[in-house]
Amino acid sequence: MKGYRIHFIRHALCEANEEGRYVGITESPVSANGRRELSEKASRYVYPEVDKVYVSPLKRCIATAAFLYPEGYARVVPELREMNFGDFEGRLLTDIRDTPEYKAFMKGGLDNPPPNGESLRHVVQRCFEGLDFIVNDMMKNGYGSAAVVTHGGIIMNMMSCFGLPKYSPNDFACDFGEGYTVLVTAQMWQQSGAFEILGALPYEK
Repeated sequence: MKGYRIHFIRHALCEANEEGRYVGITESPVSANGRRELSEKASRYVYPEVDKVYVSPLKRCIATAAFLYPEGYARVVPELREMNFGDFEGRLLTDIRDTPEYKAFMKGGLDNPPPNGESLRHVVQRCFEGLDFIVNDMMKNGYGSAAVVTHGGIIMNMMSCFGLPKYSPNDFACDFGEGYTVLVTAQMWQQSGAFEILGALPYEK
């Protein structure tokens, strides 16, 4: 049975990351340090060649995908945008971490969204929808491999929810410009909504 490789890659460091701000759906450009770090990783390591690129609609992901895969065959998948952090969007972590609202949010749970934000349950559901589109698009068009440039939190939750073997989301934390390679088959996805985790990327030369 044919297998399809998907390479999930976290976007490069952006300006809001450097400033210590909560940045979900808020736009923030890749910083100068982010461009430098990504360039260094691309020189030192190997990013896999792919047949198709799928990308979150946020500009920091689009810019990262354009740098790593400049051929220009990216498809935006809105469902793979970062979580909406509501009232925490754009705020410094140092300004909110001691508030009752932030402490309540940090207790976690699928149905414990930040004030005026998005629940984790909704994030997982839309990520499944986005992945389902990607897998079916790859199968329909005969793409054997694809890169998915998205966000750290999205990668963590997709690996934990849909990946085998099973680990907690925190086990899949990855640095900017890094991520994981997975293998999915039609039977595995259609029967279980799951994929096999192969390992981390980029690769050693």
